[in-house]
Amino acid sequence: MDILLLEALVPEAMKWLRERHTLELAPQLATDPRELRSLLYHARSVVLPRAVMVNRDLLDAAPLLEAIARLQLGTDNTDLEACRERSVRVIHPSTANVRSNAEYLLGCLLNLFRPGMAAALAGQVLGPVRQGRELHGSVVGILGLAPTAHALAPMLRALGMRVIGYDPAIHHTAPIWQRLEIEAVTLPDLMKWSHVVSLQMLFASRYKGFVNDKVLANCKMGQVWMGISRSSLFDAEALAAALQDGRIDVCQIDGCEADFVAPTSPLHGLGNLLVTPRLGSQTQEARLRASWYVAHRLHQTLEGQRVGIDSLMSRPLDPSSEPSSQWLGI
Repeated sequence: MDILLLEALVPEAMKWLRERHTLELAPQLATDPRELRSLLYHARSVVLPRAVMVNRDLLDAAPLLEAIARLQLGTDNTDLEACRERSVRVIHPSTANVRSNAEYLLGCLLNLFRPGMAAALAGQVLGPVRQGRELHGSVVGILGLAPTAHALAPMLRALGMRVIGYDPAIHHTAPIWQRLEIEAVTLPDLMKWSHVVSLQMLFASRYKGFVNDKVLANCKMGQVWMGISRSSLFDAEALAAALQDGRIDVCQIDGCEADFVAPTSPLHGLGNLLVTPRLGSQTQEARLRASWYVAHRLHQTLEGQRVGIDSLMSRPLDPSSEPSSQWLGI
């Protein structure tokens, strides 16, 4: 078997792959580890959902495996070192979800600045009304220059917001700040001046607990937080304290590790902490881009081709056109 799919691509991409490779769609294997290992033994490549972890044990069951692909961004659920040792290529659509995540953050901001919106949509039309804020003239702090920030910043400026930013991995004199028209500031100044902080830092182990007591001590009172980064960037106790004493009015993040809001966590039960189930990448357009990206990367791998990782995503997408001519330039 060339391709084992535990998560479906868009129908057009699967049809395109079936014309070139043997393919089996078996989403039920995501919850059946024994049967998954049985089929993996014969698979040259596999597309996995986020919930399926890739570790040495799984790779040991797949001696023919050449590639592992996911439709979601992030490799925290994949043992990259074990994949390198076995020469297994890890494929994920690094830019397919940028626009959808940026729009998710913008939607968060609009809702969080109008605190009565969620209650009204939930049916509490006669509930107490809290005064909201206007985006125009407000200051937003961009914490982390992951690709989503590149799409989000112009959206915020178009609404009349002042956009400032900080990234621990990028010097404040780097040309990218000027190119994105984001005012580079120190981290204490970002915390002190921002009405809202948008967190989209790329995660690295050295940044675990990066948003801690020291950082949050400089919060502008009543600050709003939103983010799509891994929840382990937060120190849970520091965030809980800021949510409870009014430094942070409300925080909404897209997805979190299992222990982040567990009953033993200081964040458990806090009403002003909102966690959504990774909705940022869930748009039809993002799914279409991710599916075609994965389809062509799998095809190239199985055919022994080597193409730059960003070359496909730089091409415009017209689903009605022939994928091979559009994506591969042939």
